[in-house]
Amino acid sequence: MILCEWKDFNSDLEAYTLDAFEESIGDEFHAMYVKEGEEIPSYIWTTNYVVMVKQNARIYQDLSFVKIPRNPVCE
Repeated sequence: MILCEWKDFNSDLEAYTLDAFEESIGDEFHAMYVKEGEEIPSYIWTTNYVVMVKQNARIYQDLSFVKIPRNPVCE
């Protein structure tokens, strides 16, 4: 489901709030895609990026963000 309002989520190591996310990405939140039954979003849209949320699990569940330009300019 696509949410147009921020929903806080957590990994084992960190809590992600709107302010913390925007500061780490350096861009403004627009929407997020959360699969049914999941607590952590799969994708987050910002003004300039589509951010893939990757779950990394070894001993602790951790998250990483992969920024993909939303509107790349081709010359």
